[in-house]
Amino acid sequence: MSNRAESVLVGLIGEGVMPSLTPPMHEREADVQGLRLLYRPIDLLELALPATAVGDLLKAAQRMGFNGLNITHPCKQLVLEHLDEISDDADRLGAVNTVLIQGGRFIGHNTDFSGFGSAMADGLPGAKLNRVVQLGAGGAGSAVAYALLKAGVKNLDLVDMDANRATERAAELNALFPAATVTPRSTAELSRIMPLADGLVHCTPIGMAAHPGLPLDIDLVEPRHWVADIVYRPIETQLVREARAKGCDVLDGGRMAVGQAADAFKLFTGKDADSNRMREHFLALIAAEEQAPALVKAAH
Repeated sequence: MSNRAESVLVGLIGEGVMPSLTPPMHEREADVQGLRLLYRPIDLLELALPATAVGDLLKAAQRMGFNGLNITHPCKQLVLEHLDEISDDADRLGAVNTVLIQGGRFIGHNTDFSGFGSAMADGLPGAKLNRVVQLGAGGAGSAVAYALLKAGVKNLDLVDMDANRATERAAELNALFPAATVTPRSTAELSRIMPLADGLVHCTPIGMAAHPGLPLDIDLVEPRHWVADIVYRPIETQLVREARAKGCDVLDGGRMAVGQAADAFKLFTGKDADSNRMREHFLALIAAEEQAPALVKAAH
């Protein structure tokens, strides 16, 4: 491979992205496939730039020959006004995490929702989807809720500490998925709605290394429930560990992290990623972090 057309240059724009595992996942998968891919983190904090600089960074990346960029917090909505085209799902979600630079145009996609969708399909095949309780309706929670409804969830109970956010998100999702029912809920209602649910999805920071603990009373989780977490630092959150001990089918947060990366890899390169191979690499990276506490601390 000797010319630029045979290589791929991509990056990640966001705050605090230097410890991200997405660059090594992409580069390793490309290496195995015989592709030349370089993935650079572009950290707004390191560069002392505001989130509103995302448009200027897109233009700079275009001038420097980048093929595309991943976009993360706090730019997933701010980037929208700088795009020439946006996929239907990203438009419906109102958030973009992947931008392709093609023919001088910026094309936005969202692989957060598709990554969770593939994670569910791979890690919880055959899961019952009549009624699901979701904890957390923030940015990541929005993508997950969208994925759940696209996967066929009929009744989604959206629980958030911020009642207004839960109400607004439920209204948006009900408009997008009229055949389903999305209901805003408070944490006080969990004891009533969990016995009615098939599964539980967790989308809050609780369980991260910096926010240890459980997001709900574990006694509300029954062995018949499936449980999905999107936290992956650590990969074995207390929720995942205790739900598995009860006999629940569980989905750790690494599945979504790998799923969104695999989908972005396909967009950037045109090549299918081997998600099982990417997951093995991801788990090895997480294990290495857990053996080096200083790295874990830096990542949060």
